[in-house]
Amino acid sequence: MAFSALDSDLLGPLFATDAMRAAFSDRARLAAMLRAEAALARAQARFGIVPAALADAIDRIDAAQLDAAALGRDTAVAGVPTIPFVKAVQAQLPAELERSFHKAATTQDILDTASVLQMRDGLALLSSEACAVLGGLMRLALEHRTTPCVGRTYGQHAAPVTFGYKAAVWCAGVADVADRLPPLRSRCLVASLGGPVGALGGLGDNGPAVAEAFAEELGLASAAITWHVRRAGMVEIGMWLALLIGALAKLATDVAHLASTEVAEAAEPYVTGRGGSSAMPHKRNPVGATVILASHYAANGQVSALLAAMAALHERPIGHWHAEWHALPPLFGLASGALREARALAEGLVVDCARMRANLDATRGLLFADAAAARLAPTLGREAAHQLVEQAAERVRSSNATLREALRADQRIAAVSADELDAAFDLTAATAAAALWTDRAVAAAERVRAKLGEDQARAVK
Repeated sequence: MAFSALDSDLLGPLFATDAMRAAFSDRARLAAMLRAEAALARAQARFGIVPAALADAIDRIDAAQLDAAALGRDTAVAGVPTIPFVKAVQAQLPAELERSFHKAATTQDILDTASVLQMRDGLALLSSEACAVLGGLMRLALEHRTTPCVGRTYGQHAAPVTFGYKAAVWCAGVADVADRLPPLRSRCLVASLGGPVGALGGLGDNGPAVAEAFAEELGLASAAITWHVRRAGMVEIGMWLALLIGALAKLATDVAHLASTEVAEAAEPYVTGRGGSSAMPHKRNPVGATVILASHYAANGQVSALLAAMAALHERPIGHWHAEWHALPPLFGLASGALREARALAEGLVVDCARMRANLDATRGLLFADAAAARLAPTLGREAAHQLVEQAAERVRSSNATLREALRADQRIAAVSADELDAAFDLTAATAAAALWTDRAVAAAERVRAKLGEDQARAVK
């Protein structure tokens, strides 16, 4: 039985990518713990604290050789997986090296550092996919830069925009969050080495230097002082993941509405068998949007757990740190699945321009009410113009007249020329500003995407 949907063979593939599930698998965790121990041995060997051969001996141990199920049973007794892990590794080391293994470190050092290594891999996967999503949304925005569509506020028709502008808003939302990733990596991907109470007393005066060398071996940042009970970095990573999912949820919310039968302006890309119903053969449900929104709803509780874990007691917490194990891996999994679905939407969304135009015409010109009031204001005054257009809009709703006809029939605008009034209903003029903002947002997103690429290249080195 799986206690998390992401661990489930049945539900896991729906909500998380295989690559992310592998990055946070038991085998990946054990491999990361071995990497941390090998780096510790190398760092200590620089100062003659342990034999130089220890690190190579650790490197020769394959995580697949460690029995995860047996370690799990022992963890239930020990309270943390590091204790049975250390014993299992010691059993595979030569006697002359075994006594130097895990020297001066504590359980939390190895688990926290291993988690950071896994998160580094996870962030690399997310960065790559975020770049693809940005690219898809940028192309969508530019393709429909001048495609007019309804702008909606409070769920109602408001004023004309372009579909490219709508896609550019989605793109900017993802770019806003993606832009936070490079500094997040440098600030939060930090090695942990503090020993039992954080001061690394077992290494004496060499403690700070060994901690620096340990971090260097792993390509991680080094902490000024232990972060055993300073968990802001973990919260920040979790918050970033939740923000990313939230930005994608904005996209999903709009797509789900646009795909509804009454609106029908866009649809998720068709895949045979996807979005069907066990009872209604005609259904084509927005599965991608559903997965993203489900991930968004689920992420909220995980972030709460991370925030609660900040209230750690003295030098080592009671349960708070352990609670993070339930929160961070699922957040990475949910973010991976949400990005996968967002990429499919960004690269394959089916846009119905004719339906968009029909919906623009559905309210017989009411979308131009604001523009009409602005045209009438110089002659009538702002308040009088607003009131006149509001009254005309009521006549449109209770008749078959268009807003232009209702306004022209009102004697109060006799002094306004037909050309002046007609200009208020010019769709191209009404959406010109939206096109300009689209260009601006796409250019900004391209800068973010380039920054992510450069950051990814540095991370690989």
